[in-house]
Amino acid sequence: MIYTSSDGGCRGNPGPGAIGVLVRKDKTILTKYSAFIGRQITNNIAEYEALIKALEMASKFGKKITCCLDSELVVNQLFGKYKVKNPRLLPLFLKVQKLQENFDLIRYRYVRRENYYQRIADELLNRELTKRGFYKKKFVKG
Repeated sequence: MIYTSSDGGCRGNPGPGAIGVLVRKDKTILTKYSAFIGRQITNNIAEYEALIKALEMASKFGKKITCCLDSELVVNQLFGKYKVKNPRLLPLFLKVQKLQENFDLIRYRYVRRENYYQRIADELLNRELTKRGFYKKKFVKG
């Protein structure tokens, strides 16, 4: 079984966005990827873009995959529990549906962001944003 961990995020919502993806077999990481995806990106768009890249990458390693992601919205839309109401998400949702045809078995699993592999995907996307000068805001209590 091939596993993917994908994460998308932005600084601001909308704001500059990036994705982080890793593909693994059991505990062995096969490949990692990160990319800046634009300046006016929402968190949900970034999550879908990350999943799309994960599916594209995973297709090179096997036909049975489990996709792990920390977006409850995306997972529930893929399971049909939530409707895709946002017109900017619909083409991304449909692209995921099309990419699913490349696999014999595909599972989607919601994981908490504290998951070890999910943290790696998160670090990949945050490094991508930071290297382009988009820093996390720091809040000071006081």
